Amino acid sequence: MPDLPDIPSTARGGPMSYAIFQLARAHRARAAVLLREMDLHPGQELLLMQLLDRDGQSQSELLECVGLDHSTVSKSLRRMQDAGLLVREPAAHDRRVMVVHLTDKGRALREPIAALWQTLEESSARDLSARQAEDFVRTAHAITEAIAGGAPQSG
Repeated sequence: MPDLPDIPSTARGGPMSYAIFQLARAHRARAAVLLREMDLHPGQELLLMQLLDRDGQSQSELLECVGLDHSTVSKSLRRMQDAGLLVREPAAHDRRVMVVHLTDKGRALREPIAALWQTLEESSARDLSARQAEDFVRTAHAITEAIAGGAPQSG
């Protein structure tokens, strides 16, 4: 097992939080390298995954699914539309609502994205046993739920 890295003295009261930050940063950097090879920006694959599972979602539905802010999603969708991966059009029931549909080029990314995600998974879990990987997923979900449930009151 590798040695634990030194953490800044101000983070010593939150070693788990610091480890999560370091993990997220490293994971995102590795994903960015793989995504660049597909001419995608980080986060775009998440939008594509959502649309591949259910095409024709509104921008609001996509926002809710991926948990990113409005400006980030809007910018990503604009870039993806410019790249020919999707089209946005007003909904028939309400012209103010924008509905997002994949193009053939966007749909063709299903397998490459699945392969990219598998590569990322394999490199992430390379030094873990199957049990450690399963425990990590459970722990990560528990932490996510705890955070989503709100911070405890200080005082």
